[in-house]
Amino acid sequence: MKTTSLKIAAVAVLVTSLSGCIGQMGTSQLVTKANLSAVDNRYGRAGLFVLLSPVYGLAATADLFIFNTIEFWTGKNPITGKSPAVADQPVDAIFKVNSKLDKSMTTVPLASVKNSDIESASFRQLDDKTLEMTVAYRNGGTAVLRGEKAGEVVNFYLDGEFISAVNLDELSQYADNLA
Repeated sequence: MKTTSLKIAAVAVLVTSLSGCIGQMGTSQLVTKANLSAVDNRYGRAGLFVLLSPVYGLAATADLFIFNTIEFWTGKNPITGKSPAVADQPVDAIFKVNSKLDKSMTTVPLASVKNSDIESASFRQLDDKTLEMTVAYRNGGTAVLRGEKAGEVVNFYLDGEFISAVNLDELSQYADNLA
């Protein structure tokens, strides 16, 4: 009985840990930054890399099984403090997933929800140029923020009312500053 319980617990830990294998690798980034900051010579850095190889291994293991898992489930990496999670980053995917997925599979958990009056938020791509975010509040209210790309500008609307137009270069600079 004890070994069965132990096996079930091990499988449960393994399954939840494997969900975080893709992530920002924040701990590994810190070790790399320390290596690059310690010496300003390529040979010295390479030598230090070899000496730190056990540390790199431990950092990567911690990232894979602990910190990237937290990032996957909360949407924010606890080491880098950056969000969204790597798993939520839009890219041109080789394989397209069925767009008729269950609603629970199309929303991202928000780490800051605990400290706000937001119950949930979901994103939906209406077409190639329109993205819509629906926010549900704990008091039962909702709000819809929509971004529509028009040439080199994105127009933002809150509940159908125009609120701002932002140049794509400004959005890129803003995103770079967050990174």
